[in-house]
Amino acid sequence: MKWKYIAKRLLIAIPTFLGITVLAYFILNLAPGSPLDALLADPKISPAELERKRIALGLDKPVVIQYFSWLNMLLHGDLGFSYSTQRPVAAMIGERLPATACLAGASILLSLIVAIPLGIYAASKPNSKRDYVSGGISLLMMATPNFFVGLVFIYLFAIVFKILPSGGMYDSAGVKSGVALMRHMIMPCLVLSFQQIGGWVRHMRSSMLEVMQEDYIRTARSKGLKKWGVIYKHGLKNALIPVITVVGMSIPSLVGGAVITEQVFGWPGVGSLMVTAINGRDYPVIMGITVMIAAAVLIANILTDVAYGLLDPRISYK
Repeated sequence: MKWKYIAKRLLIAIPTFLGITVLAYFILNLAPGSPLDALLADPKISPAELERKRIALGLDKPVVIQYFSWLNMLLHGDLGFSYSTQRPVAAMIGERLPATACLAGASILLSLIVAIPLGIYAASKPNSKRDYVSGGISLLMMATPNFFVGLVFIYLFAIVFKILPSGGMYDSAGVKSGVALMRHMIMPCLVLSFQQIGGWVRHMRSSMLEVMQEDYIRTARSKGLKKWGVIYKHGLKNALIPVITVVGMSIPSLVGGAVITEQVFGWPGVGSLMVTAINGRDYPVIMGITVMIAAAVLIANILTDVAYGLLDPRISYK
């Protein structure tokens, strides 16, 4: 039944994916500006040359025709070529994807390692000083924008204390080592995790408080089991189920945060490529990144539902 459920979800994901591409493509074409704006800044270019360029890029055709031409290439595994660099979009994304995946993966791991214990700690004694302090700090973290946190971190750790590099992925000397990567990733990872930790702590606290009111928890306590033993052996697994949903649904906000974080720290990932493409109205690159993000979000949602069943056998896939 699990495989039938996954196949059903994949079939539902196909029209959802196509709907995302339609909305993204048409909204993109409604935005002011054109891929030819950079050419217009050249006083030597003639109207005839500009028109030839427009025809070569297919921008003279209606938007609907442009979309189906792009979709036909996508179905054949081709994301097209960048308007600005004339390079394959897939190659450009492939070069930047490892940097973003490394940063995002480290951010998710750090957020889980910090948020789950803090959420459990706050829920272990509700309405206490530790609970109020944890809740206040979590709200502050959720409300603070990534770019502001990034600028504060750069000022403190790179300028005042001078213990961490202010940006980039490796040292300016160009030596690519694991130590240099870790030093450069500390601040971007902390900034990208900042809001996530605040939100996940609150979700973990609420979920744990709800689970601790269940009858089987009272039964475990009545048997004389210690408090923390009851929490970790009986409560934690069920309390993680709602948190998994939050983690899965955090993928879009994680990507959005990566765009800002990568710009602040000069991190050479997909987020900074997206900003460059938007500024240059590079439609194929923008759509290529949109396709990647949409696929990642849809797959994450499916994996989240499957993880539900693994954690709780009572959940049916029917």
